[in-house]
Amino acid sequence: MLRLSKLTDYAVVVLVRLDAGSQVQTSPGIAATTGIPEPTVAKVLKSLAAASLVTSQRGARGGYRLSRRLEEIPIGEVIAAMDGPIALASCVDGSPTECESLSLCPVRGRWDPVNDAIERALAGISLADMRAASIPPAFRVPAAAAE
Repeated sequence: MLRLSKLTDYAVVVLVRLDAGSQVQTSPGIAATTGIPEPTVAKVLKSLAAASLVTSQRGARGGYRLSRRLEEIPIGEVIAAMDGPIALASCVDGSPTECESLSLCPVRGRWDPVNDAIERALAGISLADMRAASIPPAFRVPAAAAE
């Protein structure tokens, strides 16, 4: 099963939260408004800063802010920042692991187009698309079903 880490899920929540205000926000403040433990928020923000998705400001009025607007940040970039490059199989270009059967594999190189299609799809979804207010009606859960 293809599954994202909890840290990636938290990163999306943190990034969307950072969009809620134009001022810098602190790690404890983000934790308080999202319900994510502060040490986890700090860890996520450190990774996001390393990937240049957020910028940090030191000092008494320090904190974090988005480096770009949510509309300009593809979800694939967030996934790569938190979980590393997307690699469905160990034989895909950029995979951190290597397949021990690569030389004998009858489907060698066939996963690359699948991987590329997923990367293109994720590049077409921005963090702005992930905000609750922007969920298309077809994807919303009816109020009666949510109860």
